[in-house]
Amino acid sequence: MLKTEKRQQKINSVLNARQKSLRIVLENIHDPHNVSAIFRTCDAVGVPKASLIYYIEKFPKIGKKSSASAFKWVERDKFKDVKSCYDNLREEGFRIYASAIVEDAVSIYDLDLTGKVALVLGNEHRGVSEGAAKLADKKFIIPMKGMVQSLNVSVAAAVILYESLRQRQSKGMYGCSEFSSEELNEMMDKWCKK
Repeated sequence: MLKTEKRQQKINSVLNARQKSLRIVLENIHDPHNVSAIFRTCDAVGVPKASLIYYIEKFPKIGKKSSASAFKWVERDKFKDVKSCYDNLREEGFRIYASAIVEDAVSIYDLDLTGKVALVLGNEHRGVSEGAAKLADKKFIIPMKGMVQSLNVSVAAAVILYESLRQRQSKGMYGCSEFSSEELNEMMDKWCKK
């Protein structure tokens, strides 16, 4: 790709808005179209990395078309079990919030999503595993008023990530980068080659 001034300005603007302290975690999401749609929302909200936990389903092939090429701009960590993923996140200083329809779950709107948080979403049919819910710091739900008590996982991800964006934007977190100048320069070089 050409390193035109316009392209560099766009990349610089996007990189400066990336939220290093916000991570999405996908556990055994079956449909690759859902994974692609989630990556698209991650890019739109400024999530730089997703953690993928796959030990039942196969790792998804993320489609260029359904992700609108967002997979190029969102990094991925792959894990074969919940514990190793959570251990890795905690080493990086993340609090882990899992989406689960359980009694002690709190509303997504009552969570502070401006800290270093990883948001866990589970399989379309099974939800997050019992282990993923149990090992999380908190469980949350998206409040619903209808007969059906679940959303498509990619829609749920959009609701959750845009609530994160709303909270972070109101605190001015998109106004200054969470990355060091060295990290930004390295990412700029890498992105200009994509």
